[in-house]
Amino acid sequence: MVAVPDEIRSEPLSKALAERYLAYALSTITQRALPDARDGLKPVHRRILFGMRLLRLDPGTGFKKSAKVVGDVMGSFHPHGDQAIYDALVRLAQEFSVRYPLVDGQGNFGNVDGDNAAAMRYTESRMTEAAKALLDGLDEDAVDFRTTYDGETQEPVVLPAAFPNLLANGSNGIAVGMATSIPPHNLGELVAATIALIENPGIQDRSLLKFVKGPDFPTGGIVVEDQASMAEAYRTGRGSFRVRARWEKEEGQRGAWQIVVTEIPYQVQKSKLIERIAELLEQKKLPLLDDIQDESAEDIRIVLTPKSRTVEPDILMEQLFRASDLEARLPLNMNVLDKGLIPRVMSLKEVLAAFAAHRREVLERRSAYRLEKIAARLELLEGYLAVFLNLDKVIKIIRTEDEPKPVLIKAFKLTENQAEAILNMRLRSLRKLEEMEIRGEHTSLTKEQAELTKLLKSEKLKSEKLIAELREVDARFGLKTALGKRRTEIAKAAHVAEMTALAEHVEETANAVVQEPITVVMSQKGWLRALKGHVEPSKDDKYREGDRARFWFPAQTTDRIMMFATDGRFYTLDGSRLPGGRGNGEAIRSFIDLPPEADIVTMFVHLPGRKLLVAATSGHGFITSEDDAVAMTKKGKQVMNVKPGVEAVSCRPVAGDHVAVVGENRKLLIFKLEEVPELGRGQGVFLQRYKDGVLVDAAAFTWKEGLKDENNKLFGPSDLKDWRGERSQAGRIAPRGWAKSGKFGG
Repeated sequence: MVAVPDEIRSEPLSKALAERYLAYALSTITQRALPDARDGLKPVHRRILFGMRLLRLDPGTGFKKSAKVVGDVMGSFHPHGDQAIYDALVRLAQEFSVRYPLVDGQGNFGNVDGDNAAAMRYTESRMTEAAKALLDGLDEDAVDFRTTYDGETQEPVVLPAAFPNLLANGSNGIAVGMATSIPPHNLGELVAATIALIENPGIQDRSLLKFVKGPDFPTGGIVVEDQASMAEAYRTGRGSFRVRARWEKEEGQRGAWQIVVTEIPYQVQKSKLIERIAELLEQKKLPLLDDIQDESAEDIRIVLTPKSRTVEPDILMEQLFRASDLEARLPLNMNVLDKGLIPRVMSLKEVLAAFAAHRREVLERRSAYRLEKIAARLELLEGYLAVFLNLDKVIKIIRTEDEPKPVLIKAFKLTENQAEAILNMRLRSLRKLEEMEIRGEHTSLTKEQAELTKLLKSEKLKSEKLIAELREVDARFGLKTALGKRRTEIAKAAHVAEMTALAEHVEETANAVVQEPITVVMSQKGWLRALKGHVEPSKDDKYREGDRARFWFPAQTTDRIMMFATDGRFYTLDGSRLPGGRGNGEAIRSFIDLPPEADIVTMFVHLPGRKLLVAATSGHGFITSEDDAVAMTKKGKQVMNVKPGVEAVSCRPVAGDHVAVVGENRKLLIFKLEEVPELGRGQGVFLQRYKDGVLVDAAAFTWKEGLKDENNKLFGPSDLKDWRGERSQAGRIAPRGWAKSGKFGG
């Protein structure tokens, strides 16, 4: 037995990776992510429709389990996961995902709230009329077929596609180094544009926009994008569209009213949209809105209640459009496979031209196929006619000859096929009526043959035929049908400008907070409020039982109020959003996401440009920029990293040239400010070391001016000279007379 040497070859790693990654990238681009410009489908969608056709799941037939469809498609055409195939099938059936559904689903196929479809064993499906139109002509050699992955059967490379499905239903996909995002459009408008392109191949892009007004989403809505930017997007194949929810004012009793949202932007999940608006309400970021209710059943009905009946509905909605997904920006990136091979970004005209060229090729192939069938049938009919003219002689030959076939061929100058057909005729076909039918069919087919021959020789006749076919599609799915009626409104340019101006006005109004003096008060138990004006604490101040003041300082409604917590996070609140001082206030945790184990260390008015010295019980600390510590969310901003068992305990403004640190052991240490680093985030460096105990406070001060303790007792340079040292030393017991708490003055 001869040993076969191992196939081991040395190859540079970079070359091996490049070859394999290129193969992966090509597979992803051509077989998974990008649709074909001709039929607008990816391979998985094409295989699903072809598999359903083989199962005879036509629109008028009964449903079959989706699991049956998925199993057949996976076993015969698509060697990938069943869930991926089922997800693709589900999307083709969702009326809120595709403009012209290609699958008719029975059962739970998900909803606009984002709920998933039921398992494939529970749902049933069949093709729609639109899907049938995409497959029409598949048996007439309209397209090429290729061998399936297992080599046992054949599958179509592309579908004949009676309508421009790429733009009608849109497509989304992410490949390697490229992506595609095409919104749905109205089929009636696309048909009109394609007809105009066939009639005038030199038509300009802007002329096509007389027919294609813009996207037409299955969920409706209003496109408020500027016409110039839309035209540029369609010309280049890249851009975006701004889509808003449709709403109406609903009158109530005694002058009350509410807003009802009936359509939301495409691909926005209703449940998440409502959650976001409710969250903004809780954060008091929608001052004009009082409440939101979801009263949706089969149709969308989101009810918005204003704070006051004097609120302008337009201004309220503009505020919501700015803050939530009631307005969404949907991208346009017409990156598709040209002729199924080359990925490139196409303009609107190029996409329609690719579809028209495909339909022309389909027409030519179907016509040639039909001519072949007509020629074969005419051959047989001419043989039949020869029988009827010499019926007695034919019968005699058949009865007397052992091998009648060659005798018939010689006697009547027949072809092999004609002789075989005559010998296979039934006796009942030899009646006079049958002869008349054969002559009629012969005449009809001869006429059709002449017309098809003429058609294939004339580009003008081909164009006329294509236009006629498109008009048939328009009659079935166009603007005059229930399915094809435009759902998305295109706002006029003047209306867009008006809405933009109103939005800017709302933005200015929202930002124009009147500057008024307030006093910020927070209690020991974490209840926050803002008193009008600058007031001093008094014995008449009211708190909940067992509670008292903790932070009390003057501010303005235009100020930002910052807080530093024991978990090392900074939190920020707007002075204008603080609760009024009539009651006992609101819990601080309703404004910020403060962990249960954390507490507020200090609270102050934000001063732009200021530096802060922060320190933790472990003795670590550093200087940070107050501007960088401003938090934009309820979660706050992590600035000081604290380990388990360690807490941040001090945050003071940096002013002067020295730093003083005091520990729980009452040891005081003073060193130069320049020894402390400035960080954006971190644990910091050791300010003071301890054998036992923890850091209590840290402060920056000017050496010549001296240092105050918590009781505001001033200690001058002569009093503190023995406590000067270097950072990270242990320090000495604080001077006589130092406050018992050990902390520094404010």
